[in-house]
This record gives sequence, C-alpha cells and structure tokens, in this order.
Amino acid sequence: MDKGKRQGQGKTLKKVFRRLGRYRIFVVLSILLAAVSVALTLYVPKLTGHAVDHIVGRGQVDFPGAVRIMIQIGVCTLVTAFAQWLMNVCNNKMTYQVVQDIRNEAFRKIEILPLKYIDSHPHGEVVSRVIADVDQFADGLLMGFTQLFTGIATIIGTFCFMLSVDVGITLVVVLITPVSFFVADFIAKRTFSMFRLQAEIKAEQTGMIDEMIGNQKVVQAFGRGKDVTERFDEINERLGKAYLKATFFSSITNPSTRFVNSLVYTGVGITGAFGVVNGSLSVGQLSSFLSYANQYTKPFNEISGVVTEFQNAVACAQRIFELIEEEPQPPETGDAVELTDVRGNVRADDVSFSYEPGQKLIRGFNLRVEPGQRIAIVGPTGCGKTTLINLLMRFYDVDSGAVFVEDTDIRDVTRRSLRAGYGMVLQDTWLKTGTIRDNITMGRPDASEEEMIAAAKASHIHSFIRRLPKGYDTWITEDGGGISQGQKQLLCIARVMLCRPPMLILDEATSSIDTRTELKIQAAFAELMKGRTTFIVAHRLSTIREADVILVMKDGQIIEQGDHESLLAEDGFYKYLYESQFERGMDETPVRRQTLTR
Repeated sequence: MDKGKRQGQGKTLKKVFRRLGRYRIFVVLSILLAAVSVALTLYVPKLTGHAVDHIVGRGQVDFPGAVRIMIQIGVCTLVTAFAQWLMNVCNNKMTYQVVQDIRNEAFRKIEILPLKYIDSHPHGEVVSRVIADVDQFADGLLMGFTQLFTGIATIIGTFCFMLSVDVGITLVVVLITPVSFFVADFIAKRTFSMFRLQAEIKAEQTGMIDEMIGNQKVVQAFGRGKDVTERFDEINERLGKAYLKATFFSSITNPSTRFVNSLVYTGVGITGAFGVVNGSLSVGQLSSFLSYANQYTKPFNEISGVVTEFQNAVACAQRIFELIEEEPQPPETGDAVELTDVRGNVRADDVSFSYEPGQKLIRGFNLRVEPGQRIAIVGPTGCGKTTLINLLMRFYDVDSGAVFVEDTDIRDVTRRSLRAGYGMVLQDTWLKTGTIRDNITMGRPDASEEEMIAAAKASHIHSFIRRLPKGYDTWITEDGGGISQGQKQLLCIARVMLCRPPMLILDEATSSIDTRTELKIQAAFAELMKGRTTFIVAHRLSTIREADVILVMKDGQIIEQGDHESLLAEDGFYKYLYESQFERGMDETPVRRQTLTR
C-alpha cells in the first residue's frame, strides 16, 4: 500500500475515533467487561488443570475437591456469559449511535451542498454512500468492537497465565506467533484498495438502477431496454470481479492463521510432553497449557478476520467522509439580514456566470425590474433563461457582478428570507410523499381549510381532488402515482396560489395542461400577478403578449428588450422567433423553424 493510501486510512480512522469520543463511557465499559470476560474465561482452564490433578489415578480421586472446582467453573461461566452480553449491548449502542451521527451529518450536508454538486453526481451514487456504505461501515465497526477488545485482552491475559505455569513453553509460543502478524499484514495491505473499488462500483450500479427506474417510460418508449441491460451486465460483471478479488484475498486470512495456530499447538504439545516425562509439569498443567495455547492463538484468527472486515469498513467510511467534507454552499455572512417588506424591486448589475470555468454562459448581464412588472424571458435553447432564474433564487452564486432585491445584494440576505419572497411553478413538477393536503400546504402549513380549498379552486384542481377516494387526505408518492402530469402541475400551481408571495417565477408553468384549462389558469394567474413582480419563462410566445417587458436572450445576453408590439416593430430576433411559430408558408430555414425550449 503506498504512502498516500496509508495516510488516507490514518485520517479516516482519526475521524472515526473522534466520533467515538462522544460515547467514551461505552468504550470504557466495553473494555472493562472484555477484561472481566477474558480473565474469567482464562481462569477456567487453570481450574480445569487443578481438577485433572485431583483425579490423576485409580483410587486417588479427591471428589470433594473436584466438586468445589466444578462449582467455581460454573460460577465463572455464568459471570462470563453475563459480562459478554453486557459488552455486546455497549458495543451495539456505541456503534449505532456513531452510525446515526454520521448519517445525520451526511443528510445535513446534502441539504447545504451547492446545487452544482447535486447536478454533477448521480443521485443513486449519493444514496449509496448514505445507505449502503454506512451499513457496511457499521458492520465492520461492530465486528471490530465485539472481537478486537476481547481478542487483545485474551492474548495479553493468556500470555500472563502461561508465564505463571511454565516460562520455557511460553517462549516457544511467543516465538512462533509473530508469523500470524506477518500473514495478516500481508493480506490487509492488499484488501483495502479492493474493497474501495468494490464500494465505488456498487455506488455506480446503484446510480444506474436509480436512473433506470426513474426513466423507465423513456427507456421503453425508445426501445433502449437491451442497451440498458447490456450496460447493467457490464457494471455487474465488473462488480463481480471486484467482489471475487476482495473475497479471495480476505478468505485466505483464516486458513493461513489457522496453519500458524496448528504450529503453535504442536510446539506446545511436544515441549509439554517432554516436561511431563521429566517431571517439571503435571498432567493437569499440560492440559491447562494446551487450552491456553489454543485460546492464545484463537484471537489471532479473529483479529485477522476483523482486520480484513475493518479494511472494508474504512474504505466505506472514507467515501462517507468525502461526502460530509464536501465544500458546502457559500455560508451566509455573519451580518446577513432578513429580507422583509418585499415589493418586487429587482436589479442585476454587470452579472457574469458560468457552470464550468472557461465556458462563459452569461456575460455583462444588466436588468432593472420595477415592482409589479411582468417580465417575460424568451430565447433559444441554452441562452441562459433558466440560469437567470437560478441566479435570482441564489441556487447558484454569480461569478462577478451582483443581483439586488430591494436594493440589497442577495448575498447579504438570508437564503430563507430571499426564497420566501418568490413563488415558483416549474415545468418539472415536484411532489413529496404524503397527502394532497400536505403537498398544497407545503409553503403554508398553517393555512386554514378554507384557504387551501380556495387555492385549489383557483388552480382548477378542486373538482379532481373531490373525486379521489379520500379527497384532500388521499396519499400520493413523490412521482405522483396515478396522477397525470397536468394534474401534478395544477397541484404545484395551487401551492403557489395558497402562498401568494410578493414575487412569482413561472417557468413553463402551464406546459402540461390542456388548452381549455390553461386559459382558466392564465386568468387566475393574471389575478395573482396583479401588483406582483413576475418572471415568466415561456417558449409559447402567445402566453407572454401581455407582459410589460419581454427580454430576448441569446448567448447569455439580452439582445432585445421591450413589449410585444415594439419588439415586432424592430424587425429583429424576436420577430423571427414569433414568426417561426405563427406565420405560415415562410421559407423553412433552420433559424425560422427554431422553437424555444428550456
């Protein structure tokens, strides 16, 4: 294992121990109970040796002495069993508290990660880190606590007991035993990278499954089932090979250490037999020593297995901590203020932004919006329409320049108060698992029943909800279940109708709704937009004719600005876009056939 990997493992272990420090009481108890359990377990062979010496010959059996020893062995066994049970309780409590803390940290980090991270990582891969990797880490940690403390205490205790019986035979045991360390170390160095690769491929597979399930309709509609299956088979094959390598190297640990243990046991038997013949050892002492030799070598088997499992746990922990230590979104300044009394005064001064360094998207962007204005944003694909919305909501921060709301730089206000000033309806609908009521009142959990129903009626979804089995208490999943895309969008519209925020963002808000319902929704929106600053992103130019200002964007810049009539009179790019949708019999050039999408 190279130096960098060893340092990485060391740092990961320090982070694990730092979290264990919160539960040091359980660590101390576990060590003490392990010591008690081991001490009593090791005392039993000594008692057994004395019992053997009480019955060494015919007519020389000391029954009262043997019975006393048997009672002592029984008491030791009962106390050992109780100590081991209590130690397992402490280990489980400690392990799962640490795992709970790590999962909480990971989930809290996901909530404050910049959208750039979420957008650039498969969702299934993130889920795999929080669920599968943490479970694997828990298994390794629990196995470590359960067997490591006991194993080390057993080795130390057995060594002391053997010294008290015979120094010479103890030296034979100690000289042969280090071979186990070399075997375990040799295997451990080669298994860590294999277990990490296994975890990475497993995450890739989880991400692929998550993506496939979420887009099953698209896969089937375009006949890509065979290609997706082949891709899955390829990932599965790589995972199988990674599993095989990691399992092979980890599985040779046990037989290798057992071979060393057999050497130790043989050495003790032969040396002890000579001692009995010479009279330096009794038969009872030899039986005790053979038992100690077996108990002394057994922990090396367990510890070597723990080391292998721990390699897997550390590899998984490393991936979890990578997520936890990801750079969060820029923190709010210490003097960040709450945005109150929002009237809809928005300004962008010389804003530049790009998703990838060196690939400029928005350059030198300037915008002035007065309270109550309806601002429509149009332009070809990739011109920056949705990006502008992301900047207004501060889902992304500008590279240079500044965006102001009520003459305050949005980087100087709390994100919560900024976003509370907007109401969003997007082309991509979002529902959460819960009741219809939960989804509508998401922005205003304290809304009354009458207010909720009024919002549903305004968005023309009330009659549909009434026909559901449990009405507003009908349970739906995040993908909407049996609800159509249009109905999901109406629920999202009802959510905004209920909140009635001072500013609105409508990004293809009626794209999935039939024409008849759209006309009704447009009328409801017109009422809602009165006195509210509204940003409308649309590719159907018929929906924005009444906008106060239309911003025509191209290549990240505003190239034209004005109302519908004035822009048509300019005979510019907007007119080309408009005519491509509404004129007939025109020369079908690529420009004139261009449609607007997000």
